[in-house]
Amino acid sequence: MIMSIYKEEYKNVIAVTKRKLSSRPFLEQMERVCKLHPRAVILREKDLSEEEYAELAVQILTLCKQYQVPCMLHTYLETARKLQHPYIHLPLFLLRENSENPGDFLAVGCSVHSVEEAKEAQKLGATYLTAGHIYTTDCKKGLPPRGLDFLREICNAVTIPVYAIGGIHAGTRQIQEVMDCGASGACIMSEMMRI
Repeated sequence: MIMSIYKEEYKNVIAVTKRKLSSRPFLEQMERVCKLHPRAVILREKDLSEEEYAELAVQILTLCKQYQVPCMLHTYLETARKLQHPYIHLPLFLLRENSENPGDFLAVGCSVHSVEEAKEAQKLGATYLTAGHIYTTDCKKGLPPRGLDFLREICNAVTIPVYAIGGIHAGTRQIQEVMDCGASGACIMSEMMRI
């Protein structure tokens, strides 16, 4: 039911994966996500070794291609290069370590948590940012959200697209709220793994 009600909202959403939250077998869950045609998928899965990640990436890239949903691989630059995949998302420390050579990627995402980090990531070659966490979320239990004013500051500080992340749910006006702050859209993890 949720899928059809909010389907229009998903065009502004990047789905972030966390297979341990998946309410069904992960590939089945990812097919449900791809059928919504989100703006993109970030295959996060930080607990996997690079070899395990590469095996999963092949499966998810095939699925995303089938539904024409862009997929951002996460962290493992060499895996992305071996797979000749042009989209990568990096934590800021990895972008710093690889700032001399992100040029072989068409899109380079970076996660940021301050205006200074946002400016630095853009300078290092990021083509889009995820900024958060914006709302209260179980993924960051006990940590207060940074809020909409923080997001507005990030969006005003850079010229590349910014996607809000953290505690965002479809059908709650949150996606519109973050876009009203200047964000290009929102990232959703938990809800996308249970849809």
